[in-house]
Amino acid sequence: VQLQASGGGLVQAGGSLRLSCAASGTIFSINYMNWYRQTPGKQRDLVAGITSGGITNYLDSVKGRFTVSSDDAKNTVYLQMNSLKPGDTAIYYCHARLRTTTWGDYWGQGTLVTVSS
Repeated sequence: VQLQASGGGLVQAGGSLRLSCAASGTIFSINYMNWYRQTPGKQRDLVAGITSGGITNYLDSVKGRFTVSSDDAKNTVYLQMNSLKPGDTAIYYCHARLRTTTWGDYWGQGTLVTVSS
């Protein structure tokens, strides 16, 4: 199983980006998919997540600006990021709790988001 993240880049403050993360391989079920972010020297923080039932959760600082969604048919999770701030600059990682032959946790390779002031 692989998670492939894409969509990062450089954007000015106030701008928008949309991240995508597609899970591929032999997948029988996905419990939830998340987006985390990390900056140098800091821990990786959960930014947003969505369950298979469509329940979402967000980091307080991104509520109202970021929207997480998923396409179950494509095993893909998205993160629409609006009104971006320099403080959102980080490497964004996708994560999935899914079942192949057993349940496990899988991570994507990370995509860099840079927000300039």
